[in-house]
Amino acid sequence: MDADETVIRLSMDAKAPVKVGPFSRGGSSRAKTQACDHDFQPDASVTPWGILVPKLGDLSLYFTTSKVTSDFIVDRLEQWWLDNRSRFPLVKTLVLNQDNGPENHSRRTQFMARIVQFAHRYQLNIRLVYYPPYHSKYNAVERCWGILENHWNGDLLDTVDTVLHFAESMTWKGKHPVVRLVSGIYHKGVRLSAKAMAAVETQLQRLPGLGKWFVNILVSTPAPA
Repeated sequence: MDADETVIRLSMDAKAPVKVGPFSRGGSSRAKTQACDHDFQPDASVTPWGILVPKLGDLSLYFTTSKVTSDFIVDRLEQWWLDNRSRFPLVKTLVLNQDNGPENHSRRTQFMARIVQFAHRYQLNIRLVYYPPYHSKYNAVERCWGILENHWNGDLLDTVDTVLHFAESMTWKGKHPVVRLVSGIYHKGVRLSAKAMAAVETQLQRLPGLGKWFVNILVSTPAPA
């Protein structure tokens, strides 16, 4: 798959929210730091969400102080594609490796409606490939979170800017990630009616017997050889 120039595979997932404030994170630091001895109310909480291109080792990190919802996920995918599509002029298919999370699983009506809209807007075939429960460690972007944790281990993440700075200065496969802070508020609980979702389902191809885990959205015809 990674050798096919018409296909690009993306590994996508969120990291656990990060509390912003003078909190101890364990570990050690060369700089002298002093943390609170109690976990008080954090000044803010930011959630990192990442897109990794395993073939190239390119990592994009999007940080939000809002919720990681279906709309947030598809908005970030669209932002990534607009930033990068000029690099992939032959690509007709995006393969999205994801965990089967509550906001992006293949029965989540708002996510599926938005991903179908995205596919049609940019004339891209989309292949959703989900990891089953307890197998998220196989999703490539998960390995990036461990590198980020080690990178800021022992330091105080006392401002959002500090969090972003550490993310920008980490490396994955010898490269610094692209880091963005996402403004705006995202609300959970957005759903389609059963009738609206039935219309979306007509545009999905679910793999027989594994329809929850493998879904194709085909809108683009491959170029002739």
